[in-house]
Amino acid sequence: MTSSRKTEVLQLLRNSGDYVSGQQICETLGISRTAVWKIMNQLKEEGYEIEAGQNKGYRLNGTPDVLSLAELQSRVKTRMAGKELLYFDVIDSTNLEAKRRAEEGAPEGLLIVADKQVAGRGRRGRSWESPAGANIFMTLLLRPSYSADCVSMVTLVMALSVAQAIEEVSKLPVRIKWPNDIVVNKKKVVGILTELTMEADYVQYMVSGVGINVNQTSFPEEISATASSLYLEKGQKVNRALLVQKSMEHFDENYEIFCRTDDMTGLIGAYNTLLVNKEVAVRVLDPRGEYEGIAHGINEKGELIVEKEDGSVENVYAGEVSVRGIYGYV
Repeated sequence: MTSSRKTEVLQLLRNSGDYVSGQQICETLGISRTAVWKIMNQLKEEGYEIEAGQNKGYRLNGTPDVLSLAELQSRVKTRMAGKELLYFDVIDSTNLEAKRRAEEGAPEGLLIVADKQVAGRGRRGRSWESPAGANIFMTLLLRPSYSADCVSMVTLVMALSVAQAIEEVSKLPVRIKWPNDIVVNKKKVVGILTELTMEADYVQYMVSGVGINVNQTSFPEEISATASSLYLEKGQKVNRALLVQKSMEHFDENYEIFCRTDDMTGLIGAYNTLLVNKEVAVRVLDPRGEYEGIAHGINEKGELIVEKEDGSVENVYAGEVSVRGIYGYV
């Protein structure tokens, strides 16, 4: 049974919210009763709770925490972000796959999603823990018309979008640690890595990769003090496909606002509202020399405004430095 047919059936059931008759499914999709029956059985085997009522049809009562092409396609209905979607059970890296597809001419808005990746990297080349069946690994392909100077800000747009999605889906107290880590209760739950490919003096394409610790139940001892998952902080599982859906919906909206001015002007308020490094003491790990000060949020370029102890103000650029709390990671 093709994934596209399963996608269409899931969409019908999900959009209805009630019973959908077998006859209606047949007529809408142009398939036989036998084909409908086979799809329903296949969905049940995958963990979907489908109720069959005599003379009523089928109703979707529950969705498993499953990442599959059919599940994702039935959910992600955006203007740009995720308008094309590829899913892998296992992949080397969603960023690498997005780059490969970009080189083959894939369009802006292609979203690569994986259940497990084995060669994931974070900022500054750090590896990213990637168990199967628990987390989200996804990369969005963009083909921007703006200059390379704007690229670092897109990472902030993605961080804002994913943070808003997590807040909406999980109701957890989500915060952004500038520029692009997402934390819950001072522990990191999301990492974002944006990379670009230049041709002459313009951006040929860029990929924004996101790793979300969703339902992971434990972490290595060496990072357990600073890393966590939504499950560990909430005490119950979070639906990963729904989180992908909401992340792309928020990105679609935020990126459109960003592209109006090619900067963070229209998003400063929303970003600063979630910023954990706002009106707090921070330590700036600048290669030219560390210093401490009070962070006052971001400016329109996405730079962190830091007032130093002598009263002078530094606009800290994301690509240059790291920012820490005075007493630890946050």
